[in-house]
Parts: sequence; C-alpha cells; structure tokens
Amino acid sequence: MSKQKSNKQKYVDAHIKKHNLFSKKTYDILYTVNDILLGVTFLMGSVLFYFEPSRNWGVTLYILGSTQMILRPTLRLIHYFHMRKEYGDQYDQQHQS
Repeated sequence: MSKQKSNKQKYVDAHIKKHNLFSKKTYDILYTVNDILLGVTFLMGSVLFYFEPSRNWGVTLYILGSTQMILRPTLRLIHYFHMRKEYGDQYDQQHQS
C-alpha cells in the first residue's frame, strides 16, 4: 500500500509539474496585472487620504487593495489543491483493480 501511495504521489507531482510548465506564463501575466492594479489602488488610496472630503474613498481603496493581496495566494492554493485532486483521481481511474 505504501508503494502504491508513493507511485500515486510521483504521478501527481509529475503531472502538476507539466501543468505548471504549460500554464506558468498565463499565471505570471495575471499576477503581474494584479500587482500593477494593487499598486495603483494603494497609490490612489494614499493620495485620497490627503484630502478630507475624499478620505472615505481612500479607506475604501485600501480595503480593496488588501482584498487583492489576500486573493492572490488564495487563488494559487485553490488552483494547486484542485490540480492535486484532479490528477489523483485520474491516477486512481487508470490504476483501478
């Protein structure tokens, strides 16, 4: 049983590696766009803090920027766990007794 898990783990890891090579460019572009938008959001929020009437908008942009910061690693984790499950299920289907 231990060897079977080891083989399954190797299978899943190999397919995730191939998947990462294929999709890395797309995700790099998405992460870069998110980082630019994040920087613009925080910069605009900072500028709006200088003026009393627009302070609420500044706070709103800071909250939006903070949400973007949380969203990026969350999406990465969801994507990773989804790939592990998909390739694990694929392995199980191919190696059913």
